[in-house]
Amino acid sequence: MPGPTDHVVVVGAGLAGLSAALHLLGAGRRVTVVERGEQPGGRAGRLERGGYLIDTGPTVLTMPDIADEAFAAVGEKLRDRVELIELHPAYRARFADGTSLDVHTGADAMEAEIERFAGGADAAGYRRLRHWLGELYRAERGRFLDADFDSPLRLLGPDLVRLAALGGLGRWHAQVARHLRDERLRRVFTFQALYAGVPPERALAAYAVIAYMDTVAGVYFPRGGMHALPRAMADAAAAAGAEFRYGRPVTRLERRGERITAVITAGERIPCDAVVLTPDLPVAYRLLGRTPRRPARLRHAPSAVILHAGCDRTWPELAHHTLSFGEAWRGTFRELTRTGELMRDPSLLITRPTATDPTLAPPGRHLHYVLAPCPNTAIGPRAAEWTALAPRYRDSLLRELDGRGLAGIASAIEEECLVTPADWSAAGHPAGTPFSAAHTLAQTGPFRPRNLVRGTVNAVLAGCGTTPGTGVPPVLLSGKLAAARITGPSGDGVRSRPRRRIPGLGLGLGSGPRSGPGRTPQGARP
Repeated sequence: MPGPTDHVVVVGAGLAGLSAALHLLGAGRRVTVVERGEQPGGRAGRLERGGYLIDTGPTVLTMPDIADEAFAAVGEKLRDRVELIELHPAYRARFADGTSLDVHTGADAMEAEIERFAGGADAAGYRRLRHWLGELYRAERGRFLDADFDSPLRLLGPDLVRLAALGGLGRWHAQVARHLRDERLRRVFTFQALYAGVPPERALAAYAVIAYMDTVAGVYFPRGGMHALPRAMADAAAAAGAEFRYGRPVTRLERRGERITAVITAGERIPCDAVVLTPDLPVAYRLLGRTPRRPARLRHAPSAVILHAGCDRTWPELAHHTLSFGEAWRGTFRELTRTGELMRDPSLLITRPTATDPTLAPPGRHLHYVLAPCPNTAIGPRAAEWTALAPRYRDSLLRELDGRGLAGIASAIEEECLVTPADWSAAGHPAGTPFSAAHTLAQTGPFRPRNLVRGTVNAVLAGCGTTPGTGVPPVLLSGKLAAARITGPSGDGVRSRPRRRIPGLGLGLGSGPRSGPGRTPQGARP
């Protein structure tokens, strides 16, 4: 980034903004974080209702080492600030035929579970699949996931050849099917395609790295809920010298030619040398006054209806995360991504955080989070239609859960919060989805919206809409990449001040707005 970069304003204290702030602080920059909400976290916020502490965003944490890189930038460790609990099982999968499978991240435990569930041939296939997923992740981690692409030409080279040799340019479902014969097992290793917004039969096999994160690397839960992660990141940033301005919506950016000179809120002008923008792309482009041209309009991922239910009971068949699959599968993806219909035979993610941390609910009570994927408002019911549709869909969802073993759930609810695409739209998310642009081939790698915008030389984007994409690990990486745009990849180029010594911290360098008015969460992953 040309010119001075001493003082950086980060707009948004979500995971992307906090990651950027920590990496910038580690490179010696002065950082001010401006957040329109009253707390850090952005989509990963917190709602308190009737004694229930509800995470309003992602519920699945994988690859905590990526978050630890941000803490390491300021000489701290993630685990010194957050107690992480590895989940066993990572998921429980329940199928329409009444069978169930515990998804373990340990190789031996998972092989034994698959042999019990589907026989020795698929158990051996799982071993081969696990090895392939690991090779795929190692091929992508540094060269594709943790990298900017300013041109498709950057794809060319031995890394792309290796990825192609691994089958990463093929189709996700086809690669998994090479190893597993049981269709139920194939779902366990391909349902993550929903996070990418593409059916498994059409998704690039390169995106199977998400299955690696879920089924091999481990699934974790922070004690105190997922909101504990952004809270800890904000505390670490503040300890390292960052200034936070909460309750300050950004109204405009002041510029001189191609440079942003100040960030303007309702009551303050904050001069700056550079800006990191983490709001959704339309908001960021509006602030910059520039929208990059694309050969085709962005396609957005499916949305979700989320029911947060504080109950006076729970059901023993529920693990911390339970995947409840309907009988339909390919038709479900067709409804979500093409025809725009609500799922007739839904597959659901049910999260019970109180299974791991009972303090998130009043004594003897239980918290449940039900995520039902649905079409976004560009192809499905429009935001205005959800006003009438929401209560009917909520009732049908509870009837479905009751029939799947959660008997009496409707009468067990004491506190609830229902979130629909109308809420996502009201929060400013394009197409009424919190999962941003889908990861189609035309929106992957160098074809995804860049984190730099022509016409502005000292502003960089971060968050799920830009590179590398949607999900907690990619969003954290997006903040790291944004910081590197400003400082250089190793934090070099400090112009006017060396990194300050902070009492109690080492000196080693490490490798958006809220979702709504205090009540709008993001969903399972992104």
